[in-house]
Amino acid sequence: MTNRVLIAQFMHETNTFSKLPTTLEDYRRQRLVEGAAIVPAFTGTRNELGGFIDAAQTHGWEPVWGVAANTTPSGRLTKEAWEHIRDLILDAARKTGEVDAVCLSLHGAMVSETEDDAEGALLEALRGVVGPDVPVVATLDLHANATARMARHANALVSYRTYPHVDGYERAVQAAQLVEDALQGRKNPRCLLVQPAMLKGADHGRTTQPGIMRDLLARAEEFERQPGLNVVSIQVGFTWSDIPWAGPSIAVSHEPGAEDSAAATAEALIAEMWARRNEFSSSYRSIDEAVAAARRGGDRPLVLAEGTDNPGGGGYNDAPNLLRALLDAGIVTVAVGTIYDPGTVRQALKAGVGARIEVTLGGHTDPSLGAPVQATAEVRHLSDGNFRNDGPMNAGVRVALGATAVLRLGDGIDVITTSTRMHTIDLQVFLSQGIDPLGRNVLVVKSSQHFRAAFEPIAREVMLVDAGGLCSTDASRFTYAKLRRPIWPLDPVEDPLAG
Repeated sequence: MTNRVLIAQFMHETNTFSKLPTTLEDYRRQRLVEGAAIVPAFTGTRNELGGFIDAAQTHGWEPVWGVAANTTPSGRLTKEAWEHIRDLILDAARKTGEVDAVCLSLHGAMVSETEDDAEGALLEALRGVVGPDVPVVATLDLHANATARMARHANALVSYRTYPHVDGYERAVQAAQLVEDALQGRKNPRCLLVQPAMLKGADHGRTTQPGIMRDLLARAEEFERQPGLNVVSIQVGFTWSDIPWAGPSIAVSHEPGAEDSAAATAEALIAEMWARRNEFSSSYRSIDEAVAAARRGGDRPLVLAEGTDNPGGGGYNDAPNLLRALLDAGIVTVAVGTIYDPGTVRQALKAGVGARIEVTLGGHTDPSLGAPVQATAEVRHLSDGNFRNDGPMNAGVRVALGATAVLRLGDGIDVITTSTRMHTIDLQVFLSQGIDPLGRNVLVVKSSQHFRAAFEPIAREVMLVDAGGLCSTDASRFTYAKLRRPIWPLDPVEDPLAG
């Protein structure tokens, strides 16, 4: 008998401090693929959907395709966006008549105008359609704000184990294998979630160097070899979300009778996370330090990562302060990827390649984070902004920057100016716009960590820069109204599991 398995993706990392709502049009511009069109769009890609596609073929499933939906982190999803995409998934389950299992690609930190725990609400609604006995497994970003509601309605939550996230494909294959084991009667998984009184932890999940996150993941893999434990997932949480459940958690998928072992596993990992809560591997440098490093030059690019304006965390992608400093200092052979400024792109499109135009660049979303840069710019290149990542993160996945202009400021600062907010994780951001990143003295990227997978291998030095932006690592800069309290590091906490 062929098993019918619903496969769908609904992702968003919601920064509730952002003033930009996330609309249905945002999804349509970036990723909203319905039904069987998912197959040609994601076959051969190294993300979760590529993994589910391959797993369906391996296990001989009859896939029921829902929707593939993802867009750049920003503010809460509008009611329209949330309900429309949710209903595409629920309707796919209903129209099939009956599904034998569900594989979902979720983020775990989605917040809508009506649901603070959007993924929990989705899983609950889906469970109401498919019934209590159908295996439901979801992959999560390791920055998920996972909840007990999610765990209650899923048989397993399978989170990334890399940051930058280069293992989406592998996690989907792992999740699908557990589904197949459940369908064949080899497993009967259920999920436990434990969350401490912590807003942040485990070095924000960084895995590019030895440290606490690698150590925790190694322990998780050891625990998974224990009888009765299927998957042990570590979520480090997403700080920029004012909801009760923001912060780290441990999810353990286990067999009946292994409840005590699952709880002990979660508590052991939380105990280590708590004991090592002050371990950090990255520090942000000032704009002056970044300019000084740019002056020194070298045979490979200096990569300046403007992490506090990271659109991958909900930053506005238009903070202008670092660009202004490099321009004022006369630094040359610079490429900036990217500045979000659709108005300036329209101006460049009207003027055409080779034209010189007066621009007011960046700083439009929230001028309190930095006033726009006023300069004369030469239009060097125009494009539709479409390309495919070539890896290692999300290799093969299509990216849409929207209409894009490369503007040259000063004596040699080329700014990739876009109509869509997008964090810089791939060399194709530059290569697709006619810029060879290896030929630049300085590369500015709007990213806090994901850029490392592609850019660290070509860099003479990598420097995280605090140039102002919405994604400050100092949680005390934000006003939380819904967050559970007390919570570390905002409050004194004696026992992270108390209460």
